[in-house]
Amino acid sequence: MDKIRVFLADDHIIMREGIRSLLQKYPDIDVIGEAGDGEEAVTNVIQSVPDVVLMDITMPVINGLEATRRIKEKSPQIKVLILTMHDTAQYLSQMLQAGASGYVVKTTATSELVAAIRAVHKGDVYLYPSIARMLVEDYLKRATSGQAKISYEGLTKRERQILTLIAEDKKNKDIADMLGISVRTVQAHRTNLMDKLGAHDRTELVKFALRKGLIEL
Repeated sequence: MDKIRVFLADDHIIMREGIRSLLQKYPDIDVIGEAGDGEEAVTNVIQSVPDVVLMDITMPVINGLEATRRIKEKSPQIKVLILTMHDTAQYLSQMLQAGASGYVVKTTATSELVAAIRAVHKGDVYLYPSIARMLVEDYLKRATSGQAKISYEGLTKRERQILTLIAEDKKNKDIADMLGISVRTVQAHRTNLMDKLGAHDRTELVKFALRKGLIEL
């Protein structure tokens, strides 16, 4: 089994040690390096080429958002998962524009952190559930008020349902069970949904909505 190679970037040693200790319990994850400031993170990540970087926002020398931007410019295949202390949308737009694939709150359960790592490694975007719901609720509100009517009307009723469930962090199997359809059908609807909105994964979907003004933070 190929392991997910993870790099830790956080200026607090005790935080890095704690995360490393927790992740070592999972056989499919391998922590390959760490850094205590943004500049060191960029240099070491480019050299080691991990699959996923856990990036703290607030770090010395350069912050996590700038470090993410530089990493994605040089190695766009590397996934970055932002770490934050707060469940807030304050940095969400900047985070996505920098190229991050999502964020987790430092107080989250270990199982959720691992789920986030696995999700971004597969190419999905991972947003803390409350923020994901906020994004979709805002999109639906703007759509029904006419501000995004053209894009919204292009979606079928089923695609709108699936859009909402995806944002609520439901997995394909969960969506299939809830709607009484097959997993393959869910995947087909999801592909059509992304195509209609000009996106090919959840990261691009959120970026599209922000760029077109479909979501207002």
